[in-house]
Amino acid sequence: MEVRKVAVLGSGLMGHGIAQVAAQVARYEVGLRDVKQEFLDKGMEMIRYSLERFLKKGVISDRETKEILGRIRPTLDLEEALADADLIIEAVPENAQLKKSILAEVDKLAKEEAIITSNTSSISITELASALRRPEKFCGMHFFNPPQLMKLIEIIRGTRTSDETVNTIVDVAKRMGKEAVVVKKDCPGFVVNRVLVPALNEALYLLWEGIADRDDIDKAIQLGLNWPMGPMKLLDYVGLDTTLAIAEVLEKELDPKYRPCPLLRQMVRAGLLGRKTGRGLYDWTEEK
Repeated sequence: MEVRKVAVLGSGLMGHGIAQVAAQVARYEVGLRDVKQEFLDKGMEMIRYSLERFLKKGVISDRETKEILGRIRPTLDLEEALADADLIIEAVPENAQLKKSILAEVDKLAKEEAIITSNTSSISITELASALRRPEKFCGMHFFNPPQLMKLIEIIRGTRTSDETVNTIVDVAKRMGKEAVVVKKDCPGFVVNRVLVPALNEALYLLWEGIADRDDIDKAIQLGLNWPMGPMKLLDYVGLDTTLAIAEVLEKELDPKYRPCPLLRQMVRAGLLGRKTGRGLYDWTEEK
């Protein structure tokens, strides 16, 4: 199946970046849909900001910037976003019921041959597929933050995902300039978050238990394990709410040993979610 038009549902932290990559690198026509105009405006503002940075670095020209923006059509109308879309990428918040509700609506409106994917970072693909009449045309397509820069896409099979669907998404990932890994068996956290989130959670326990200060934990892991940034800073980039959501899935679906650190729950309750809110484990207000 050839993909010409992509619909991205959600213009937030991940959605706007996915839309940009689809339009900039893969040169797809993109329908970008959200539920409020302010969300769409913010998403488009972030895309323009990102493109300006590429422009300043000489990666793209002024003409290409205009062409990329011309390929992205923001809309509040789901039916308009899905019209003629060959590939749909759901990128709404990490909540299973919300995602299933959106996917069920998409299933009614999308053309029969369209492939539907979810950018979920932890929720069962088989569970999400239960909202669809065509589970064979559904899979996980997990981008990493920020999608404009991170090279990996995890492609996750559900129990009934077809080979054709997986192969098509592998081709789409290549066209987007990404490296793809296929997760052969639907499991919580997939590959990256199955390894990463317990590590981030354990780093928070070190802070919670007073074993080391924030900066020393970051320095130890950055220099000792050669991470590009420490776990505390990475938590702020990922989002503490997203990390908590994944940890809760791992705890529920796999083992109680994945129990989220109390500090993580406290910070999410306090709205200290990281870079996106201006404060988390670090203060980002000056950057914002």
